[in-house]
Amino acid sequence: FDLIKSMNRIHPIAVFLICLWAFTSKAQLVVSVSPPKITAQKAVVSLAMTNHLAESVESARAICFLLDENGRMVGQSAKWVIGEGKDHQSLQPKTGTTYNFVITNPKSIVSTNLSVKVSFSRLVLEGGKQVDPAKNVSVSATQSSP
Repeated sequence: FDLIKSMNRIHPIAVFLICLWAFTSKAQLVVSVSPPKITAQKAVVSLAMTNHLAESVESARAICFLLDENGRMVGQSAKWVIGEGKDHQSLQPKTGTTYNFVITNPKSIVSTNLSVKVSFSRLVLEGGKQVDPAKNVSVSATQSSP
């Protein structure tokens, strides 16, 4: 009988902790950045994006920096990676899409040890609601396959 009483006290605490976790866990637009593919004066950087937010993403603007082995910028490109185009396709919750940044350089890109930095400057959700990309976008690099 004492065990049942103690279980009744634990139960509300467990419910509280589960609710606290649910409200504090962060849903985000998750972005995986592939290593650049270089051909002469062009670099192509692929972004794989998955919407883990509760609302659809109407548009997202990102900037992609191509850096050499010393951290110096070799090229850059800023684009709307979701929406804002001719087809204006939003990204629905629990779905994914890819976008290929094409970075051109007037000179041939000769470095073989290039890295990429991607940051988002704008994120617009369903109904035109703008949210902070720093809090709602998670960017990580994917490893190149051997």
